[in-house]
Amino acid sequence: MNRLTASLQRFAATTRARTLEFLRDRSALSWNLLFPIVLVGGFAMIFSGEPEPLFRVAVMGAPTSATAAFLETPGVATEPVQAQDTAIQRVARQRIDMLLNVETQPVRYWINPNAQSGALLEHLLRATLTAEPPQRVAVAGDPIRYVDWVLPGILAMNVMFSSLWGVGYGIVRYRKNGYLKRLNATPLTALEFICAQLASRLGLVVLMTSIMFAGCQWLIGFRMAGSALDLLVVAVLGSVAMIALGLIIAARVTSEELASGMLNIFSWPMLVLSGVFYSIDEAPQWLQGLAQWLPLTHILDAARAIMLDGAGLWEVRGALLALAAMSIALLVLGASLFKWTPQG
Repeated sequence: MNRLTASLQRFAATTRARTLEFLRDRSALSWNLLFPIVLVGGFAMIFSGEPEPLFRVAVMGAPTSATAAFLETPGVATEPVQAQDTAIQRVARQRIDMLLNVETQPVRYWINPNAQSGALLEHLLRATLTAEPPQRVAVAGDPIRYVDWVLPGILAMNVMFSSLWGVGYGIVRYRKNGYLKRLNATPLTALEFICAQLASRLGLVVLMTSIMFAGCQWLIGFRMAGSALDLLVVAVLGSVAMIALGLIIAARVTSEELASGMLNIFSWPMLVLSGVFYSIDEAPQWLQGLAQWLPLTHILDAARAIMLDGAGLWEVRGALLALAAMSIALLVLGASLFKWTPQG
Protein backbone atom coordinates (compact mmCIF):
# COMPACT_ATOMS: atom_id res chain seq x y z
CA MET A 1 0.00 0.00 0.00
CA ASN A 2 2.84 2.36 0.86
CA ARG A 3 4.55 1.59 -2.46
CA LEU A 4 1.33 2.33 -4.34
CA THR A 5 0.87 5.59 -2.47
CA ALA A 6 4.46 6.63 -3.19
CA SER A 7 4.03 5.75 -6.87
CA LEU A 8 0.85 7.83 -7.11
CA GLN A 9 2.58 10.75 -5.42
CA ARG A 10 5.48 10.62 -7.85
CA PHE A 11 3.01 10.41 -10.74
CA ALA A 12 1.05 13.40 -9.43
CA ALA A 13 4.20 15.45 -8.86
CA THR A 14 5.53 14.72 -12.34
CA THR A 15 2.17 15.54 -13.94
CA ARG A 16 1.97 18.82 -12.03
CA ALA A 17 5.54 19.76 -12.95
CA ARG A 18 4.98 19.11 -16.66
CA THR A 19 1.69 21.02 -16.62
CA LEU A 20 3.27 24.03 -14.90
CA GLU A 21 6.17 23.91 -17.32
CA PHE A 22 3.76 24.19 -20.26
CA LEU A 23 1.65 26.91 -18.62
CA ARG A 24 4.74 28.98 -17.83
CA ASP A 25 5.93 28.79 -21.43
CA ARG A 26 3.95 31.77 -22.66
CA SER A 27 4.96 31.33 -26.29
CA ALA A 28 3.73 27.73 -26.49
CA LEU A 29 0.60 28.49 -24.47
CA SER A 30 -0.28 31.50 -26.61
CA TRP A 31 0.27 29.49 -29.79
CA ASN A 32 -2.04 26.68 -28.68
CA LEU A 33 -4.76 29.16 -27.73
CA LEU A 34 -4.48 31.59 -30.62
CA PHE A 35 -3.69 29.31 -33.57
CA PRO A 36 -7.18 27.74 -33.91
CA ILE A 37 -8.80 31.18 -33.65
CA VAL A 38 -6.47 32.67 -36.26
CA LEU A 39 -6.99 29.72 -38.61
CA VAL A 40 -10.78 29.81 -38.37
CA GLY A 41 -10.76 33.60 -38.74
CA GLY A 42 -8.59 33.34 -41.84
CA PHE A 43 -10.93 30.87 -43.54
CA ALA A 44 -13.90 33.02 -42.57
CA MET A 45 -12.36 36.09 -44.22
CA ILE A 46 -11.39 34.20 -47.38
CA PHE A 47 -14.84 32.75 -47.93
CA SER A 48 -16.80 35.77 -46.74
CA GLY A 49 -17.17 37.22 -50.23
CA GLU A 50 -19.98 36.79 -52.70
CA PRO A 51 -21.02 33.24 -53.65
CA GLU A 52 -19.04 31.79 -56.54
CA PRO A 53 -20.78 32.50 -59.87
CA LEU A 54 -22.21 29.70 -61.98
CA PHE A 55 -20.60 30.95 -65.20
CA ARG A 56 -17.55 33.03 -66.08
CA VAL A 57 -17.53 35.09 -69.27
CA ALA A 58 -14.58 37.10 -70.60
CA VAL A 59 -15.78 40.17 -72.51
CA MET A 60 -14.05 42.13 -75.26
CA GLY A 61 -15.32 45.66 -75.72
CA ALA A 62 -18.13 47.66 -74.11
CA PRO A 63 -21.42 45.74 -73.85
CA THR A 64 -24.34 46.98 -75.93
CA SER A 65 -27.90 47.11 -74.68
CA ALA A 66 -28.58 43.73 -76.27
CA THR A 67 -25.57 41.97 -74.79
CA ALA A 68 -25.98 43.70 -71.43
CA ALA A 69 -29.16 41.72 -70.82
CA PHE A 70 -27.21 38.50 -71.26
CA LEU A 71 -24.23 39.60 -69.17
CA GLU A 72 -26.45 40.80 -66.31
CA THR A 73 -28.09 37.40 -65.93
CA PRO A 74 -27.86 36.23 -62.32
CA GLY A 75 -25.03 33.75 -61.88
CA VAL A 76 -22.96 35.15 -64.78
CA ALA A 77 -19.68 36.83 -63.79
CA THR A 78 -17.79 38.91 -66.34
CA GLU A 79 -14.17 39.98 -66.63
CA PRO A 80 -12.42 42.22 -69.17
CA VAL A 81 -10.11 40.63 -71.71
CA GLN A 82 -6.46 41.65 -71.60
CA ALA A 83 -5.25 39.43 -74.45
CA GLN A 84 -7.55 37.56 -76.85
CA ASP A 85 -5.20 34.61 -77.43
CA THR A 86 -4.83 34.07 -73.68
CA ALA A 87 -8.60 34.21 -73.21
CA ILE A 88 -9.19 31.69 -76.01
CA GLN A 89 -6.65 29.40 -74.37
CA ARG A 90 -8.53 29.68 -71.08
CA VAL A 91 -11.77 28.72 -72.85
CA ALA A 92 -10.07 25.68 -74.38
CA ARG A 93 -8.90 24.54 -70.96
CA GLN A 94 -12.33 25.26 -69.42
CA ARG A 95 -10.94 27.82 -67.00
CA ILE A 96 -13.63 30.22 -68.22
CA ASP A 97 -16.91 29.25 -69.86
CA MET A 98 -17.08 31.72 -72.75
CA LEU A 99 -15.21 34.50 -74.51
CA LEU A 100 -17.57 37.14 -75.91
CA ASN A 101 -16.54 39.84 -78.39
CA VAL A 102 -19.24 42.52 -78.44
CA GLU A 103 -17.29 44.79 -80.82
CA THR A 104 -17.89 42.66 -83.93
CA GLN A 105 -20.98 42.55 -86.11
CA PRO A 106 -22.51 40.11 -85.52
CA VAL A 107 -21.36 39.41 -81.96
CA ARG A 108 -18.78 36.62 -81.85
CA TYR A 109 -18.28 34.13 -79.04
CA TRP A 110 -15.88 31.28 -78.29
CA ILE A 111 -16.87 28.16 -76.34
CA ASN A 112 -15.56 24.68 -75.73
CA PRO A 113 -18.19 22.22 -77.07
CA ASN A 114 -17.06 19.64 -74.50
CA ALA A 115 -17.94 21.92 -71.58
CA GLN A 116 -21.51 21.63 -70.30
CA SER A 117 -21.42 25.12 -68.81
CA GLY A 118 -20.45 26.54 -72.21
CA ALA A 119 -23.38 24.78 -73.87
CA LEU A 120 -25.81 26.27 -71.34
CA LEU A 121 -24.37 29.75 -71.84
CA GLU A 122 -24.66 29.34 -75.61
CA HIS A 123 -28.38 28.59 -75.36
CA LEU A 124 -28.85 31.58 -73.06
CA LEU A 125 -26.89 33.89 -75.39
CA ARG A 126 -28.84 32.84 -78.49
CA ALA A 127 -32.12 33.18 -76.65
CA THR A 128 -31.16 36.74 -75.70
CA LEU A 129 -29.74 37.90 -79.06
CA THR A 130 -32.63 36.88 -81.30
CA ALA A 131 -32.51 39.91 -83.60
CA GLU A 132 -29.01 39.13 -84.90
CA PRO A 133 -27.76 35.62 -84.08
CA PRO A 134 -24.18 35.66 -82.75
CA GLN A 135 -21.32 33.95 -84.55
CA ARG A 136 -20.02 30.79 -82.88
CA VAL A 137 -16.34 29.76 -82.71
CA ALA A 138 -15.63 26.33 -81.26
CA VAL A 139 -12.41 25.86 -79.30
CA ALA A 140 -11.19 22.34 -78.57
CA GLY A 141 -9.10 21.47 -75.57
CA ASP A 142 -8.85 19.28 -72.52
CA PRO A 143 -9.83 20.72 -69.13
CA ILE A 144 -7.31 21.36 -66.40
CA ARG A 145 -7.82 18.59 -63.85
CA TYR A 146 -7.80 19.50 -60.20
CA VAL A 147 -4.75 17.31 -59.70
CA ASP A 148 -2.94 19.33 -62.40
CA TRP A 149 -3.94 22.57 -60.67
CA VAL A 150 -3.14 21.49 -57.11
CA LEU A 151 0.19 19.74 -57.81
CA PRO A 152 2.21 22.99 -58.06
CA GLY A 153 0.73 23.89 -54.68
CA ILE A 154 1.84 20.60 -53.15
CA LEU A 155 5.37 21.02 -54.50
CA ALA A 156 5.52 24.65 -53.32
CA MET A 157 4.22 23.61 -49.90
CA ASN A 158 7.06 21.09 -49.66
CA VAL A 159 9.55 23.84 -50.54
CA MET A 160 8.07 26.08 -47.85
CA PHE A 161 8.10 23.56 -45.00
CA SER A 162 11.50 22.11 -45.90
CA SER A 163 13.07 25.56 -46.11
CA LEU A 164 11.50 27.09 -43.01
CA TRP A 165 11.91 24.14 -40.68
CA GLY A 166 15.21 22.94 -42.08
CA VAL A 167 16.90 26.28 -41.41
CA GLY A 168 14.76 28.01 -38.78
CA TYR A 169 14.33 25.08 -36.41
CA GLY A 170 17.81 23.69 -36.99
CA ILE A 171 19.68 26.88 -36.12
CA VAL A 172 17.61 27.39 -32.98
CA ARG A 173 18.51 23.86 -31.89
CA TYR A 174 22.19 24.63 -32.56
CA ARG A 175 21.96 27.75 -30.39
CA LYS A 176 20.17 25.94 -27.58
CA ASN A 177 22.64 23.06 -27.30
CA GLY A 178 25.69 25.36 -27.48
CA TYR A 179 26.85 24.37 -30.97
CA LEU A 180 26.73 27.97 -32.22
CA LYS A 181 28.72 29.12 -29.19
CA ARG A 182 31.47 26.67 -30.09
CA LEU A 183 31.42 27.76 -33.73
CA ASN A 184 31.76 31.36 -32.62
CA ALA A 185 35.15 30.45 -31.11
CA THR A 186 36.40 29.40 -34.56
CA PRO A 187 37.48 31.67 -37.46
CA LEU A 188 34.05 31.06 -39.07
CA THR A 189 32.17 34.33 -39.61
CA ALA A 190 28.43 34.80 -39.30
CA LEU A 191 28.18 35.52 -43.03
CA GLU A 192 30.02 32.31 -43.89
CA PHE A 193 27.79 30.32 -41.56
CA ILE A 194 24.59 31.81 -43.01
CA CYS A 195 25.77 31.25 -46.60
CA ALA A 196 26.64 27.64 -45.77
CA GLN A 197 23.20 27.08 -44.27
CA LEU A 198 21.60 28.63 -47.34
CA ALA A 199 23.64 26.57 -49.82
CA SER A 200 23.12 23.30 -47.96
CA ARG A 201 19.39 23.68 -47.50
CA LEU A 202 18.92 25.02 -51.05
CA GLY A 203 20.61 21.98 -52.55
CA LEU A 204 18.56 19.58 -50.44
CA VAL A 205 15.24 21.32 -51.09
CA VAL A 206 15.76 21.50 -54.86
CA LEU A 207 16.91 17.86 -54.96
CA MET A 208 13.96 16.55 -52.93
CA THR A 209 11.46 18.67 -54.87
CA SER A 210 12.89 17.41 -58.17
CA ILE A 211 12.52 13.82 -56.99
CA MET A 212 8.91 14.51 -55.97
CA PHE A 213 8.26 16.16 -59.33
CA ALA A 214 9.64 13.19 -61.27
CA GLY A 215 7.81 10.69 -59.08
CA CYS A 216 4.45 12.44 -59.46
CA GLN A 217 4.95 12.70 -63.22
CA TRP A 218 5.65 8.97 -63.40
CA LEU A 219 2.70 8.03 -61.18
CA ILE A 220 -0.09 10.33 -62.41
CA GLY A 221 1.20 12.02 -65.55
CA PHE A 222 0.25 15.60 -64.68
CA ARG A 223 0.20 18.49 -67.14
CA MET A 224 3.56 20.12 -67.92
CA ALA A 225 3.05 22.63 -70.73
CA GLY A 226 6.15 24.73 -70.11
CA SER A 227 9.86 24.16 -69.64
CA ALA A 228 11.20 22.14 -66.72
CA LEU A 229 14.26 24.41 -66.63
CA ASP A 230 12.01 27.47 -66.19
CA LEU A 231 10.26 25.67 -63.36
CA LEU A 232 13.65 24.92 -61.80
CA VAL A 233 14.46 28.64 -61.79
CA VAL A 234 11.21 29.30 -59.92
CA ALA A 235 12.01 26.52 -57.43
CA VAL A 236 15.49 27.93 -56.75
CA LEU A 237 14.29 31.51 -56.26
CA GLY A 238 11.35 30.39 -54.15
CA SER A 239 13.58 28.21 -51.97
CA VAL A 240 16.01 31.07 -51.37
CA ALA A 241 13.15 33.35 -50.29
CA MET A 242 11.78 30.72 -47.89
CA ILE A 243 15.21 29.91 -46.45
CA ALA A 244 15.84 33.63 -45.91
CA LEU A 245 12.54 33.86 -44.02
CA GLY A 246 13.62 30.92 -41.87
CA LEU A 247 16.91 32.69 -41.09
CA ILE A 248 15.04 35.70 -39.71
CA ILE A 249 13.04 33.46 -37.37
CA ALA A 250 16.23 31.71 -36.21
CA ALA A 251 18.31 34.87 -35.90
CA ARG A 252 18.01 35.19 -32.11
CA VAL A 253 15.43 32.72 -30.84
CA THR A 254 16.67 30.23 -28.25
CA SER A 255 13.48 28.28 -27.47
CA GLU A 256 12.52 25.43 -29.79
CA GLU A 257 8.89 25.81 -28.69
CA LEU A 258 8.91 29.50 -29.59
CA ALA A 259 10.63 28.76 -32.90
CA SER A 260 8.00 26.13 -33.73
CA GLY A 261 5.21 28.58 -32.95
CA MET A 262 6.77 31.35 -35.03
CA LEU A 263 7.36 29.00 -37.95
CA ASN A 264 3.71 27.98 -37.83
CA ILE A 265 2.62 31.61 -37.61
CA PHE A 266 4.52 32.33 -40.82
CA SER A 267 3.71 29.12 -42.70
CA TRP A 268 0.00 28.64 -42.05
CA PRO A 269 -1.15 32.07 -43.27
CA MET A 270 0.80 31.42 -46.46
CA LEU A 271 -0.79 28.00 -46.74
CA VAL A 272 -4.26 29.53 -46.35
CA LEU A 273 -3.88 32.77 -48.31
CA SER A 274 -1.64 31.73 -51.21
CA GLY A 275 -4.11 29.29 -52.76
CA VAL A 276 -2.37 25.96 -52.34
CA PHE A 277 -5.53 23.84 -52.34
CA TYR A 278 -8.14 26.30 -53.64
CA SER A 279 -8.37 29.57 -55.53
CA ILE A 280 -8.78 32.78 -53.55
CA ASP A 281 -10.26 34.67 -56.51
CA GLU A 282 -13.52 35.07 -54.59
CA ALA A 283 -11.80 36.39 -51.45
CA PRO A 284 -12.05 40.10 -50.59
CA GLN A 285 -9.73 42.31 -52.62
CA TRP A 286 -7.77 43.46 -49.57
CA LEU A 287 -7.06 39.84 -48.69
CA GLN A 288 -5.87 39.12 -52.23
CA GLY A 289 -3.61 42.16 -51.95
CA LEU A 290 -2.21 40.86 -48.68
CA ALA A 291 -1.42 37.53 -50.35
CA GLN A 292 0.87 39.36 -52.79
CA TRP A 293 3.27 40.05 -49.91
CA LEU A 294 3.77 36.33 -49.32
CA PRO A 295 6.55 34.49 -51.20
CA LEU A 296 4.45 31.33 -51.56
CA THR A 297 1.90 33.28 -53.64
CA HIS A 298 4.52 34.23 -56.22
CA ILE A 299 5.97 30.72 -56.30
CA LEU A 300 2.51 29.33 -57.06
CA ASP A 301 1.64 32.00 -59.64
CA ALA A 302 4.84 31.37 -61.57
CA ALA A 303 4.75 27.57 -61.26
CA ARG A 304 1.11 27.28 -62.38
CA ALA A 305 1.68 29.65 -65.31
CA ILE A 306 4.61 27.52 -66.49
CA MET A 307 3.05 24.11 -65.85
CA LEU A 308 -0.54 24.80 -66.93
CA ASP A 309 -0.25 27.60 -69.50
CA GLY A 310 3.20 26.99 -70.94
CA ALA A 311 4.49 30.42 -69.91
CA GLY A 312 8.16 31.27 -70.13
CA LEU A 313 10.34 33.19 -67.71
CA TRP A 314 9.48 36.50 -69.37
CA GLU A 315 5.76 35.94 -68.82
CA VAL A 316 6.32 35.26 -65.10
CA ARG A 317 8.95 37.97 -64.63
CA GLY A 318 6.75 39.83 -62.14
CA ALA A 319 6.67 36.86 -59.76
CA LEU A 320 10.41 36.22 -60.24
CA LEU A 321 11.29 39.84 -59.50
CA ALA A 322 9.10 39.78 -56.39
CA LEU A 323 10.83 36.60 -55.15
CA ALA A 324 14.28 38.06 -55.87
CA ALA A 325 13.45 41.28 -54.01
CA MET A 326 12.05 39.35 -51.05
CA SER A 327 15.12 37.09 -50.95
CA ILE A 328 17.57 40.00 -50.88
CA ALA A 329 15.61 41.94 -48.26
CA LEU A 330 15.11 38.91 -45.99
CA LEU A 331 18.74 37.76 -46.29
CA VAL A 332 20.07 41.21 -45.41
CA LEU A 333 17.69 41.47 -42.45
CA GLY A 334 18.45 37.94 -41.27
CA ALA A 335 22.22 38.50 -41.47
CA SER A 336 21.97 41.78 -39.54
CA LEU A 337 19.84 40.21 -36.79
CA PHE A 338 21.84 37.00 -36.43
CA LYS A 339 23.51 36.30 -33.08
CA TRP A 340 25.67 33.31 -32.16
CA THR A 341 24.34 33.39 -28.60
CA PRO A 342 21.48 35.30 -26.95
CA GLN A 343 24.02 37.74 -25.56
CA GLY A 344 25.84 38.46 -28.78
